[in-house]
Amino acid sequence: MRHASVIGAGPNGLAAAVVLARAGLKVQVFEAEAQVGGAARTMELTLPGFRHDFGSAIHPMGAGSPFFSSLPLADHGLQWVHGTAPLAHPLEDGTAVTLEHSLRDQATELGEDGREWREMMEPLAANWRDFVVDALGPPMRLPRRPVMMARFGRLAIQPARTLAKRFRGERARALWAGLAGHSFLSLDAGLSSATGLVLGAAAHAVGWPVARGGSQAIADALMSLLAQLGGTVETGRKVGSLDQIEAGDGPVLCDLTPRQLLGVAGERLQKTYRKAMEDFRYGPGAFKIDYALSEPIPWRARECSRSLTVHLGGTLEEIARSEDALSRGQIAEQPFVLVAQPTLFDRTRAPEGKHVAWAYCHVPNGSRVDMTSRIEAQLERFAPGFRDCVLARQVLAPEKLEAMDANLVGGDVNGGELSMRQFLLRPALGNYYTGTKNLYVCSASTPPGGGVHGMCGYHAAQMALRRM
Repeated sequence: MRHASVIGAGPNGLAAAVVLARAGLKVQVFEAEAQVGGAARTMELTLPGFRHDFGSAIHPMGAGSPFFSSLPLADHGLQWVHGTAPLAHPLEDGTAVTLEHSLRDQATELGEDGREWREMMEPLAANWRDFVVDALGPPMRLPRRPVMMARFGRLAIQPARTLAKRFRGERARALWAGLAGHSFLSLDAGLSSATGLVLGAAAHAVGWPVARGGSQAIADALMSLLAQLGGTVETGRKVGSLDQIEAGDGPVLCDLTPRQLLGVAGERLQKTYRKAMEDFRYGPGAFKIDYALSEPIPWRARECSRSLTVHLGGTLEEIARSEDALSRGQIAEQPFVLVAQPTLFDRTRAPEGKHVAWAYCHVPNGSRVDMTSRIEAQLERFAPGFRDCVLARQVLAPEKLEAMDANLVGGDVNGGELSMRQFLLRPALGNYYTGTKNLYVCSASTPPGGGVHGMCGYHAAQMALRRM
């Protein structure tokens, strides 16, 4: 039996391990932390009994992942929990615009812009299974649905502010700006529409759910399936060099970003590839706060209580100012804030009658500016009395995020900057293969990038199997 090694037990590392084990290889996974999951871990970060998602909490791409959907993860404990609506976006007038599951309901919600929204999202949502395979695949390959992907590409490459001109009303423009804001790009930058289109289509196709009990359930289900297939995971085992593992003639897959790969592989990397890793650009960071709450967030707009996710940013113009400041390495006084409130629909995460929530904003990579007061000002703006509900908070600035997960370099949760060059050559020509025999990269620094979907690990493992 051929052996394979995987360094890193985040969702991509575990996905790669499952692919290799299903192909009959004897797989061993090495994880530096005491807990598997990487940025998809769940921990008691504030008070006993309050279970917080360390990183990703809302999982449209997990629920919509072609690879995860092909696995019997429900048999291993994974359950998706949905809100009544995928997303709410409160406005200054005390109302909120919502992103609905149904395209018909969405058209009603947006009124004069409903038809335009439907024309933009329906081709992707209605053909989600084909679309997501192409959208989450390596960029340099013939798509399954070339006409649909050409249409998507024509829209995705545009700046989000340009695409927003299709809408006449403030509500639709604000909703669109929040979706595009997930890209961490200026809304005037090319490709800033791509993330918004994918997330919008996902909402109508598969929703924006949480994993019951926390994001840890995703990693635990993958690990349980891997164990069933004969694979093993060793936690608390930091691999500082490839010389520390006995890989034999089998493949080694690294759920590591370029910086960690350089430390582990060292001189084994070819000079040109090593230079590409040194030149790899990381994206902006996240500044995140976890809250233990005495009651649900007291939103002024009642629609916000229908959703697991809330975007705080007001108008398109305000969100654009926030993300434009970020693109210039500056701090926004009124940052675009993303909020997750899982205990509204999953009561397993907190003691009876209590709640958890997290909120984060975008900051320059490695920023040391304390954003707590700015984030909480946005929360108070749309939920007066929020601070009175706070029992405890845990602040995770970029430096602390990286200390808890080395892949989050400078707080970058997407595995690297989303520029055109790094969209096509991520992290270098060849995407997953390093040019060194049997050595591959399978982290979010490879296509299709960040998101708990496992597709980076899936594609890297498939390439390794082909090359064997």
